[in-house]
Amino acid sequence: MGYGRGEMMANKLFKKILIANRSEIAVRIINACRTLGIATVAVYSEADVNAKHRLVADESVLLGPPPPNESYLDVDKIIDAAKECGADAIHPGYGFLAENADFARRCKKEGIAFIGPSPEAIELMGNKVASRVKMVDVGVPLIPGMKTAETDINVFAKAAVEAGYPVLIKAAAGGGGKGMRVVHAPDELQTALEAAQREAKNAFGDDTVYLEKYITNPRHVEFQILADKHGNCVHLFERECSIQRRHQKIIEETPSVALDDDLRTCMGNAAVLVSKAADYDSAGTVEFLVDESGGFYFLEMNTRIQVEHPITEMVTGVDLVVEQIRVAAGFKLPDYMYNLTQRGHAIECRIYAEDGENNFMPSTGKILHYSEPVGPGVRVDSGVIAGSEVTIDYDPIMAKLIVHAPDRDSAIVKMIDALNNYKILGVKTSKRFMIECMLHAEFKAGRTYTNFIEQNMSDRNDLNDEVINIAAAVAAVADETSGSFTTGGKSVAKMPSVWEMIGRFEIGASINE
Repeated sequence: MGYGRGEMMANKLFKKILIANRSEIAVRIINACRTLGIATVAVYSEADVNAKHRLVADESVLLGPPPPNESYLDVDKIIDAAKECGADAIHPGYGFLAENADFARRCKKEGIAFIGPSPEAIELMGNKVASRVKMVDVGVPLIPGMKTAETDINVFAKAAVEAGYPVLIKAAAGGGGKGMRVVHAPDELQTALEAAQREAKNAFGDDTVYLEKYITNPRHVEFQILADKHGNCVHLFERECSIQRRHQKIIEETPSVALDDDLRTCMGNAAVLVSKAADYDSAGTVEFLVDESGGFYFLEMNTRIQVEHPITEMVTGVDLVVEQIRVAAGFKLPDYMYNLTQRGHAIECRIYAEDGENNFMPSTGKILHYSEPVGPGVRVDSGVIAGSEVTIDYDPIMAKLIVHAPDRDSAIVKMIDALNNYKILGVKTSKRFMIECMLHAEFKAGRTYTNFIEQNMSDRNDLNDEVINIAAAVAAVADETSGSFTTGGKSVAKMPSVWEMIGRFEIGASINE
């Protein structure tokens, strides 16, 4: 699905794009720009002087000190950087300024294309209350609950009775589980409401919250959409994102085992309806909750490229970032978009710098050794290399490991093998925790609900880290011992790599003597 240079020039595709982000998503966008022959500019903070995204871009501009407010969230600095290097477009990635309507508006004012939807669409879909009202207007199913935000406890109490306990209090401007409280009984409501308002205020600067029915044992299923500036919109099927800890996704897959063809079609049509109701034009994701009976409810729309977009790319063959850039430049969706099918099964594991054996506490430090798994159907979107510094300043996601196989069982086996062959020394990761998830009988059976970790992983027995840590320490100073060596003038067969030895301690690793 290549694009000719003549077509690009005739349609005035961007000449240079500044990526207003960092780490793996910045690298991912740079790779898409290369596909299109577009020059790239990375921005970086003082903490990211040696970061991978800066090293692989064509140009780079220093923003300032590590704190995001002084670097990646400083709109003036980013706009100045774009002007300084002559960028005619800015791609915000995800996080930071990606869903900031004021930033999108500022780009437009400065004559710089914002690779994303309109400020109005961002504002509408970024507010959970306003978007719920819009969904009522167009007939998209909603979870029973409040249609407007309130502060009066009596209004919340009445809404809770009407919806039926348990209920969920949610921040209107929120995400990532912030400003959320599950309430099981009336006597818990007041305390939960006050706590949710405080947390929402601290996280988003807005204490607006609302209440809805709490769905027991739901699945989190989202649909990828692409819409252009000419009124065309398609969905690219679903992603199952139910394996979460603290409302943060850690494992995603597609197709979802919960959807049959009829439900998939119905939800996909609803996702397109949501997009058109918002007058949306870009890549975006419409998120739903699916209950145990197959009912589905609109949750929210993320007005940006999603972290887990690679699994959609693996089963459809579509480069979503390339298409997002083309849409922003005014291109229509290509004809092949209307005849897509899902091929095989894909799984993504997010590789976080956090201790999966200690309540996912952040882990920082220098990456002393880094090697990625390789092979057919194995992809790594990474923002780190050996020598990279992982600090507390930013989100702990370092990379995403993606596999593709003919079916789900094969994909699970391939992912476990890939995780076992993904070597990162210097910081802790939740890699082993994810392996245990996929080895669990409930995961293999496809019973992946949003409470999977709480229900199935609370009694897990940690393996002995001491042995692995000792082997890793040896590897740090003895990695050069792998390969053939000479003694008595004769070449001796290749010794096993220290990293291969470490792999033998991993879960599910086979020992071939």
